[in-house]
Amino acid sequence: MDKIVIHGGQRLKGEVLISGAKNAALPLLFATLLAPGRHRLANVPQLRDIDTVAELLTTLGATVERADGLFTVGADAIMSIEAPYELVRTMRASVLVLGPLLARHGEARVSLPGGCAIGARPINLHLKGFEAMGAKIVLDHGYVEARAKRLHGARIYFDLPTVGGTENLMMAATLAKGTTILENAACEPEIVDLANALNAMGARISCAGSDTVTIEGVEDLRPLDYAVMPDRIEAGTFMVAAAITRGDVKVTGAVASDLEALIAKLRDAGAEIVEESGGLRVKGPRRIESVNIKTHPHPGFPTDMQAQFMALMTLGQGTSVISENVFENRFMHVCELQRMGADISIEGHSATVKGVKGLTGAPVMATDLRASASLILAGLAADNTTEVARIYHLDRGYERIETKLKQLGADIERVRA
Repeated sequence: MDKIVIHGGQRLKGEVLISGAKNAALPLLFATLLAPGRHRLANVPQLRDIDTVAELLTTLGATVERADGLFTVGADAIMSIEAPYELVRTMRASVLVLGPLLARHGEARVSLPGGCAIGARPINLHLKGFEAMGAKIVLDHGYVEARAKRLHGARIYFDLPTVGGTENLMMAATLAKGTTILENAACEPEIVDLANALNAMGARISCAGSDTVTIEGVEDLRPLDYAVMPDRIEAGTFMVAAAITRGDVKVTGAVASDLEALIAKLRDAGAEIVEESGGLRVKGPRRIESVNIKTHPHPGFPTDMQAQFMALMTLGQGTSVISENVFENRFMHVCELQRMGADISIEGHSATVKGVKGLTGAPVMATDLRASASLILAGLAADNTTEVARIYHLDRGYERIETKLKQLGADIERVRA
């Protein structure tokens, strides 16, 4: 099993190119199931989760060709409507296959996804929406079985904003009869990217990115030809990397409008951030100021940046309070940061971080995807050597992160454990 070894203390400097967004690419790949023909999707990152989707599409009967970030998916002969547990259990986003299969083929059998390290994310909001659109839902031996001769439009209110639920129902509604309105919908930029791609296929979606999305169903869609948006979470991670090492990094591909909450907090922490052609330039502060954050659905501070920002706050001048309002169990990185000398205490959904003069390298273990990134960031700023184990989490969401950091001057390498 691989691990990341970091010799800390190097100031990052230079330019890094952000890869395509994992959280945008996954639903876009599933959207290929909505229409027959050859679909082209560019700027797809090379990640373990992408591999899982490719395998699942192949299992369903699609053909998948890959070359330098370009995916070509042939979706003419979908021979199966079942997403097996063996694949779905490795990636929760696999449940997004449900909407496209149900919309195009009238039935789907998809394994219920299991829990994950940052807490349960049930799909009951997805299923309630499908039932409102006329689907018959049966839970049988750990599988969701859904059937509908043709879905019909409906007004659907989400009790809580759900990114996956918004994506799943939005895809299904493109081929439903009539108009579907999703209320209290998720507003993340990846939702907008999916809507733009579906509209390019011939869908009629309006107001994506707001809390009320309207989808007018059409009879059929044409093949997808689209490029995935840059990954705002990867961009945010490199922005924090520049700040925590007091570096000077241009993050090419970073979009300011997608990162407003993070930019505001980084500026409060003392970082200088300016828009430059094609991206953002981040200069780290000589003195890191402590800042309070509260995670919220977009446009609030993203939960996927909480662990990385906490790593920065361990070196803040003062005390910061970090409140996690999206997922339970998302402070599992705290114990590992404490091993590096961080002063953090947890009470309920809040962590109090008292800044220390410096972190010390140590062997640490990643517990989830974003925790992996936070430990690498801490290792970049720490004295001596940090070894991050269980980095298979990292490979689910960051494309060649150690290579990109090394190009910026980090002393980092991937080795066999």
